[in-house]
Amino acid sequence: MTRRTDIARLRKRRDFLAAAGGRKWAATGLVLQALDRADETEPRVGFTVTKKVGGAVVRNRARRRLKAAASEILPVAAKQGYDYVLVGRASTLTRAWPDLLDDLRAAMTKVHGARLHGPQRSARGHSSQRGSEDRSGSESKEDTFHG
Repeated sequence: MTRRTDIARLRKRRDFLAAAGGRKWAATGLVLQALDRADETEPRVGFTVTKKVGGAVVRNRARRRLKAAASEILPVAAKQGYDYVLVGRASTLTRAWPDLLDDLRAAMTKVHGARLHGPQRSARGHSSQRGSEDRSGSESKEDTFHG
C-alpha cells in the first residue's frame, strides 16, 4: 500500500489547540478544523478522536479511516499555510466510504469559502469558538494522536 500524501503532520498539542480556534465545519462523518497560519509553508494535518466515541480500538479504527480519507482529499484540496485537524465522530466508523469522502470534500469547501459575517461566526450567528472553560482538562477527555 502506497501513501498518497506527503502532507506534514501536526504533532504538538498547542498546534491542535490553535487549529481549534480557526474555522470549523461539522459534517455527519467528521469535524474539520482549519487554521490559516498566514504564511506560505506546506499544509499540515492532525487527527483526533475523543473518548466519547469509544475505547482505544474503536478510536484507532476511526483515526485510520480519517487518515485514509485525508490521503485522498487533502493533496488536491489543502491550501498552503493551513493547519487542518480532522476530528472523528461515532458516525466516522459507520459512514459509507464515498459519503465520508464527500463529507471531507464539503468541509474543505466550507472552511475555505467566503468569510461569514463577523469573526468566526457560524450560520446561526453564534460564535463557533467555545469558551476557554470548555477546553480546560481537554487533555484528559481527548485521545489526540501525536505520532
